[in-house]
Amino acid sequence: MKSPYFHEDHHLFRQSVRDFIATEVRPYIDEWEEQKQIPRSLWKKMGDMGYLGICHEEAYGGMEADFFFSVVFLEELAGSGSGGFSAAISVHEYMATNHLAKAGSEELKQAFLAPAIAGEMIAALGISEPAVGSNVAGIQTTARKEGEVYLVNGGKNFITNGVYADFIVTAVKTEKGVSLLLIEGDSEGVSRTKLKKMGWHSSDTAEIGFSDVRVPVSHLIGEEGQGFKYIMDSFQLERLAGSCMSVGGMESALRTTLGYMEEREAFGHPINKYQALRHRIADLATEIESCKQFVHHTAWLHEQGEYVVKQCSMAKLLSSELSNKVMDRCLQMFGGYGYMEEYPMARAFRDSRVGTIAGGTSEIMKEIIAKMVIDDVNYDVAYRRGSPAGSPSPAGTPQEAHHSNHEAPNITAKQIVHSLSNRFKADKANGYQTTIHYDISGPGGGQFTIQIAAGHCEVREGLHGPPSCTITVSDEVYTQLELGKMDAQSAFMQGLIQISNIAEAMTFAKFFKRIQI
Repeated sequence: MKSPYFHEDHHLFRQSVRDFIATEVRPYIDEWEEQKQIPRSLWKKMGDMGYLGICHEEAYGGMEADFFFSVVFLEELAGSGSGGFSAAISVHEYMATNHLAKAGSEELKQAFLAPAIAGEMIAALGISEPAVGSNVAGIQTTARKEGEVYLVNGGKNFITNGVYADFIVTAVKTEKGVSLLLIEGDSEGVSRTKLKKMGWHSSDTAEIGFSDVRVPVSHLIGEEGQGFKYIMDSFQLERLAGSCMSVGGMESALRTTLGYMEEREAFGHPINKYQALRHRIADLATEIESCKQFVHHTAWLHEQGEYVVKQCSMAKLLSSELSNKVMDRCLQMFGGYGYMEEYPMARAFRDSRVGTIAGGTSEIMKEIIAKMVIDDVNYDVAYRRGSPAGSPSPAGTPQEAHHSNHEAPNITAKQIVHSLSNRFKADKANGYQTTIHYDISGPGGGQFTIQIAAGHCEVREGLHGPPSCTITVSDEVYTQLELGKMDAQSAFMQGLIQISNIAEAMTFAKFFKRIQI
């Protein structure tokens, strides 16, 4: 079928990847699933074919191809019949090495990125932690600088490629905030335990511990304290890659199901002749095609240099939820055989389920979309295309971090603070009492005390009484936050706002309506 996104080179590349998977992957998937790992020899074969550097610079062995070569590759990966294989390769190429390519020093790129593209090293991305989940800002793994090394302590969980990775791009909390460090897998003090999973059996997933691990300062990726922005930025590529794989997986499952329905007979007829089943397939085919076109359009926007947070979140939400539905409906067509491990639908059903969890849960996707659609919040990019290697552009400044579709009104921080008493939701307070001190620097700011008691909110100038929480911020940042042009979590992680008691500040914020402008 004709497409505005793919040309002849893409089609030839698709056939190349499909042939490689048919000869080098599919015949061995059952063995890899049983062994719970992919042999290192396969990584080298994929590196030799150029498959591990499609989006990376030629200087380091990559193809430097347009993003639709990656779309092709990711869709065909998912068509392999193993979610674990797809996950292992995509994490290596589009998540872990992405940070190296965007912000790593030349030294790190030569020592780690080039071998990873060649398939000589395996990469992992260490962000998730046992007690943190989706709250990246709350990571607890620490890195304390001592001379020319960081001492890293803490742990990571659910890390794809974590057991066999030669290096782990790791989110840590440094003195300046969340940062990214490259930690070699065989470093002293690193412990790795393979986890047992419901699906993705051929990929290794690890719990990783760090105990006084000495990491050279030169292994810092990008700027110290900028890791939160890098991670948030790269989530878009991760979610878009996951969406492409969901599309490829759904189309593969539908093809497999159609083949089975043509051969399977019931009451003297192939089951693809029964109207009820035919109409179910028609519904699935329509939904898959609609999802695919949206994913492809989002990929096109990404290729054009757009920072498509909303579309990537929508694509990830739509495709992962639909994938679970498709796998469930397709398995039903197999009847009892669909429940048998030797049939591919059983594995597809298991492997699909994590899609609504990995890379941000469906609930997180919905909240991101709601913020952008309802609250008019937008986001700026941390890694700008065209920036010098290792020099990510500054993002998250009040002027750049979050933009509204409306011009900023001429309103001061002082006026906004005084409006709190009118915006107070007394009916929601339910006996809540607190005293908050605001220390707002700048010509439009000042010092203020906000006291809530007996269902009433009082705002006074000056600092009065012992506070439950003190908030220190500039007038410019405070105004941006109140007008919904900046995300509070991002501002906090960048050091643009200091909060003495985060839990109290979060509770306090719940009792006020948004400012009307």
